[in-house]
Amino acid sequence: GSQCGFCTPGFVMSMYALLRSCKESPSHEEIEESLSGNLCRCTGYRPILEAFRAFAKRIDAAYTDDSVAGVGIRAVDVGINNKETICPSTGKPCNCMVNAGSNLRDNDGNQLELKPGEPIFPHELVVRKACPLILRGTQGMMWFRPLRLQDVLDLKFSHPDAKLIVGNTEVGIETRFKNIHYPVLISTALVPELNITEIREDGLEIGASVTLAKFLKVLQACIKQRKSYEISACMAFIEQLRWFAGCQIRNVASVGGNICTASPISDLNPLWMSSKAVFTVIDHKGLFRTLPARDFFIGYRKVAMEKNEILYSVFLPWTRKCEYVKEFKQAHRRDDDIAIVNAGMRVSFCQGEGTWIVAEASLAYGGVAPSTLCAYKTEMFLKGKEWNEDTLQGALKQLQEDIVIPKNAPGGMVEFRLSLTTSFFFKFFLYTAYKLEAEAKFCHWFPENYRSATVPYQRPLSYGTQKYQVRDNGAAVGQPLMHLSAKLQVTGEAEYTDDLPMPSDGLYAAFVLSTKPHARIVSIDGMEAKAVPGFEGLFTSKDIPGGNKIGAVRDDEELFATHVVTCVGQLIGIVVANTFENAKAAAQKVKVVYEELPAILSIEDALKAGSFHPGTERILQKGDVDACFASGLCDHVIEGSMQVGGQEHFYLEPNTTLIWTTDGGNEVVMVSSTQAPQKHQKFVSHVLGIPMHRVVCKTKRIGGGFGGKETRSAFIAAAAAVPAFLLQKPVRITLDRNVDMLITGQRHPFLGKYKVGFTSKGKVLALDLKLYNNGGNSQDLSHSVLERAMFHSDNVYEIPNVHIHGQVCFTNLASNTAFRGFGGPQGMLITENWIEQIARELDKSPEEIRELNFQKEGYELHYGQQLEQCTLQKLWSELNQSCEFKKKREDAENFNKVNRWRKRGVAMVPTKFGISFTTKFMNQAGALVQVYTDGTVLVTHGGVEMGQGLHTKIAQIAASSFGIPLSAVFISETSTDKVPNASPTAASASSDMYGAAVLDACLQIKARMEPLALKNTHSSFAELANICYMERIDLSAHGFYKTPDIGFHWSVGKGKPFSYFTFGAAFADVEIDTLTGDFHLRRVDIVMDLGTSLNPAIDIGQIEGAFVQGLGWVALEEVKWGDGAHLWIKPGHLFTQGPGAYKLPSVNDTPVDFRVSLLKDVANAKAIHSSKAVGEPPLFLASAAFFAIKDAILAARHESGYDGFFVLDSPATPERIRMACADQFTKPFATHDIRPLLSI
Repeated sequence: GSQCGFCTPGFVMSMYALLRSCKESPSHEEIEESLSGNLCRCTGYRPILEAFRAFAKRIDAAYTDDSVAGVGIRAVDVGINNKETICPSTGKPCNCMVNAGSNLRDNDGNQLELKPGEPIFPHELVVRKACPLILRGTQGMMWFRPLRLQDVLDLKFSHPDAKLIVGNTEVGIETRFKNIHYPVLISTALVPELNITEIREDGLEIGASVTLAKFLKVLQACIKQRKSYEISACMAFIEQLRWFAGCQIRNVASVGGNICTASPISDLNPLWMSSKAVFTVIDHKGLFRTLPARDFFIGYRKVAMEKNEILYSVFLPWTRKCEYVKEFKQAHRRDDDIAIVNAGMRVSFCQGEGTWIVAEASLAYGGVAPSTLCAYKTEMFLKGKEWNEDTLQGALKQLQEDIVIPKNAPGGMVEFRLSLTTSFFFKFFLYTAYKLEAEAKFCHWFPENYRSATVPYQRPLSYGTQKYQVRDNGAAVGQPLMHLSAKLQVTGEAEYTDDLPMPSDGLYAAFVLSTKPHARIVSIDGMEAKAVPGFEGLFTSKDIPGGNKIGAVRDDEELFATHVVTCVGQLIGIVVANTFENAKAAAQKVKVVYEELPAILSIEDALKAGSFHPGTERILQKGDVDACFASGLCDHVIEGSMQVGGQEHFYLEPNTTLIWTTDGGNEVVMVSSTQAPQKHQKFVSHVLGIPMHRVVCKTKRIGGGFGGKETRSAFIAAAAAVPAFLLQKPVRITLDRNVDMLITGQRHPFLGKYKVGFTSKGKVLALDLKLYNNGGNSQDLSHSVLERAMFHSDNVYEIPNVHIHGQVCFTNLASNTAFRGFGGPQGMLITENWIEQIARELDKSPEEIRELNFQKEGYELHYGQQLEQCTLQKLWSELNQSCEFKKKREDAENFNKVNRWRKRGVAMVPTKFGISFTTKFMNQAGALVQVYTDGTVLVTHGGVEMGQGLHTKIAQIAASSFGIPLSAVFISETSTDKVPNASPTAASASSDMYGAAVLDACLQIKARMEPLALKNTHSSFAELANICYMERIDLSAHGFYKTPDIGFHWSVGKGKPFSYFTFGAAFADVEIDTLTGDFHLRRVDIVMDLGTSLNPAIDIGQIEGAFVQGLGWVALEEVKWGDGAHLWIKPGHLFTQGPGAYKLPSVNDTPVDFRVSLLKDVANAKAIHSSKAVGEPPLFLASAAFFAIKDAILAARHESGYDGFFVLDSPATPERIRMACADQFTKPFATHDIRPLLSI
């Protein structure tokens, strides 16, 4: 369950907290819920969940201080004597905690008597008497923690602008990431009066400081105690809290804090308003007054309280008979995400003559106005009406008058948000009709297939299966062995760059960044920065001792901008100070004056302006496209386009470098979080004006990279090198998440325009394709990314006539860069789009069209390479059989017939991914292997361990070669002074290349040892090593490997860019809510050809992780910046900075049923030990989910009379899913062919 390991301690502590707080073994559902607030970018979550589920199967004594007898078994039955307990770490009998805590004392010095077992929380803190606190910080900041209510009121009176906090979950974000300064903070967490909870006869009273977790428990208690008709509002709050943040936030965030923040997208405020809640406030004189929740929110983040008042408590009345309250929420991601639109709705009925009449209605919406909004006109319309079709239609029309969102309103997605307001009301109308049906024998007119629209989503327990062959040869290679760093990672002992201790004279750095997308720099003023405490220096382009021009391929960037900035986030300078906080504060004080210039902010802008990076035009062709189109052979010709959005890498470890000089500045050493230490070495050497042999870059491990740390980390290290070199002091730079996302670029957005000719049977005859990617403000690797997209634009299909034209667009955005797949997924996604369009044109299934056009062994690809070892048909057939595709298709169709507002879709999608760097010289690798006299082996190679298991596979190769245990091999850090000129760890080729280089070195050593080994005078490898040493045999070797028989020539457009191909296919079964755009993956099956796997356990983990990362790319993660499509964002500014605005898949987004299988008996003659590369190829298989979603949408559109192909750009977010479903609720706001705006 651990790959890069950076997120692992967080998961472990979340699980530990659950175990320590459970009175009995946690359920599987509780385990998944406890992890919902944690994020992982590597694993796909499945192995983490499976590992932790072991805790759900152990006896209760493993989790509490209860005796073994307390769970109904005898101690002797489990081997426990009178002095032993169950160890919470191992789940086995032990006496490790018998004497724990014997020296603990309370505040008064009295010895504490603790029960045997592990303390849940340090007992001295549990019994410690709380005392008032006053803390003082920088810039005059004061933090108070009073214990008495009157003290809180007095402080608020003395400091009217003070912020009241409990969990600091909102204010902490504002101060850290929005640079908002609050001079006075008052914690009310320990004030007894503000922590009351009282279940009364008329309702529930909750103190303002009560945490959301405690509030939830009180609501659950109410469910058990009160009559069923009284708890409708309680049930609504419980359901809404289910999706409110993660449990870590709910444990500390308060009811009052959420209310008084007055966020327009608060999940709870619409419910308070609709459920007739009453808020009690108190002033400094102790005077109380009450306000209805409906009157409390008076503007954007403004409430109806005076500055000397605080919120005291909240009263929630019980509901009456035939009164119903319901919650609604739609977000980008179901779990732990802020709402796009939410709502709370209530209606109470009285019985008329043979019917039910609305006595009172309340509709409150969030996410549609600057503050939570009541639909007053609709409420008045409903009052006194019968609950019938006329009332429904009238209310829907009235809502359109109540809720109006301006076209360029903050948040965008205007059509989607408006459609949600009516969709939510329709769901509420159905819900109440069905409730009245069950409780009051109400006769409604809705058909039975509407009923599932009101069923709340309940995620089943997820599970997975993995199938693979294991080599039975007695060697380490081929065994499903654990990641070598896993134990260090789960204990939190694995060291990353930022864990290195800071030298006593070390300085911290922060960047001065451009705030304009394109502008001339008029002046830079650092005077105010110099006044910040701890300031040590500001360095700009004039201070660079060497060259300022840098670049991954072309030197088309400046380290520090001199005269002109070309994107928001471009480096202008770097500040160093004695603390990270002081460095950031000083950097913010640097004043830069600009003269703004016109900016190009999208591919569309670039095409209109003819803005391209020079020399990036590429053409690939095969056959004669024009002649084919003109020949009449094509029974059908289609044209279309597809937009493919970008993706943020979101490696959990941000870019980090610690750099220092030694020997009086004669040598520079750095430790960096990078996939390419050689690039760091080269950039620093160039910027400082010193030769490369005086610069050393080391990397132990990195917390994820995915291509984002291949080139875009190097300029960060180079910038830090300038002050380190000039001041002769160590400098550390660790980027904040929002800064990292702003300046380092993302996966390239693409635009594909195609024209395809095919026969009536579906055989593809011709493809004319234009591809454009958004390179940003420098070329970086954009040209190579474009080339790979062009190579992969056939995916797995025979196309006799091909013409592909590609070009890299120059835009005033941060330079985009490598990301897992490197352009291949974008090219293949566009291909699968037109394959699906062919299927809809011919009224056939896309799977039939795909299989009809499969490439076969020996086929010549459109760039001249011949296809070898093609296992496509074999794995496709295996997948078809294992997923029971025909049955799943029938099941989906049957489900869709009986469900109007929920639809299911299925899809099978193949992939073929070329393995090698497409730039020939990069396909080389070096390694250093050293055998010691005790028989142990030290391996150093040029690859970087970033969670993909490279070091583990390399160790297996070395151990197998020498015939020694895996434990006898150690992989040292990657360092440029051990293995020079190493290519980046990228292109999925590292195991192939570095494994072969290590094997080469091992074979050299074995060849030297062989004469002595043949004498057979040794009983172990250690003895043989010592014998060789005594005979002066060299036990160290440098290994080298270069990938043979590859090379491509763009001058002729032909060659062999890839050593071989990795094939795969995936099946996805998806269910969508057509009224909201919500979806979930019911099942995913993957079959991949990985040859004879070096380590099937690691390879399975790579497949699962790549799929879930790909799922984010095609369905969840949308990058937004200020462009013509998003006028509510400042031009050129990245909106999706940080996890608050940018949503990765979470635990609850993974497939419920996740099955992965490796194809058997398919040895690959082209790579070490017959294996195949795995890192990038599986990512594209997530497109099966994308096309399954399209399949489900197709069923929804059919209900509204819209058949045939429709455009769905990527990612298929809830907005795009909902609007594509095109029904009576979207019709007032958008046409059926709307393409929601996308930054590309």
